[in-house]
Amino acid sequence: MLLTFVGTAGSGKTTITSTFGKYLEEKGYNVGYVNLDTGVKKLPYKPNIDVRETVTVEDIMKEGYGPNGAIVESYDRLMPHLDNYLTEIISLEKDNDYVLIDTPGQMETFLFHEFGVKLMENLPEPLVVYLFSPEILRKPHDYCFVRFFALMIDLRLGSTTVPALNKVDLADDLKKHRKYLEDIEYLTARLKLDPSTQGLLAYKLCTFLPEVSPPTRTLYLSAKTGEGFEDLETVAYEHYCTCGDLT
Repeated sequence: MLLTFVGTAGSGKTTITSTFGKYLEEKGYNVGYVNLDTGVKKLPYKPNIDVRETVTVEDIMKEGYGPNGAIVESYDRLMPHLDNYLTEIISLEKDNDYVLIDTPGQMETFLFHEFGVKLMENLPEPLVVYLFSPEILRKPHDYCFVRFFALMIDLRLGSTTVPALNKVDLADDLKKHRKYLEDIEYLTARLKLDPSTQGLLAYKLCTFLPEVSPPTRTLYLSAKTGEGFEDLETVAYEHYCTCGDLT
């Protein structure tokens, strides 16, 4: 099973990769790890496949590039090695029950660069987990945003994408978050009361969401406490079998 974690910098991709991997290993599964972040300096897990063996942002910056330019350049330089990485990841999956893929801290690099898109398009049925944190959920339209962003990731990468609220141990009101994320009718009703331009746009989008969103459920995770790991394992299993959908 291939699980790919995506999310903005600080959303917890690397930590989840490590702690969920340990959770699986403790249950007796064989787990492979893939690091696709050319800019990370230290990892809490030992990667079986590591793009830093080919190129690093740090080395490119020594050539005079700025941080952003070095990140983009690093993935330009990875492109000639794409087929090799595909072969290695597919081989790693054959030897393991799970392969966890940790993506760049700058999510836009993975979503908009040809390297990330082509990699995901050619992997066999990877499940993408889109991580977002409680601090970005301040107003009703924020919940609409994360639901649609998960859908856009699905569209961009061509891979089934599951939204996951990470760091739930830091959430002030998890019950509220669950209500807004899971009950689209409730969210739409609240948005209808928002007279702002953002509220109007979010209301129109959310009324359309049930028609275009594939059946799935939101996950609630914590790398610190392990909360939601069993649900993540279940969703991964459902994705790879024919016994049910992701609702």
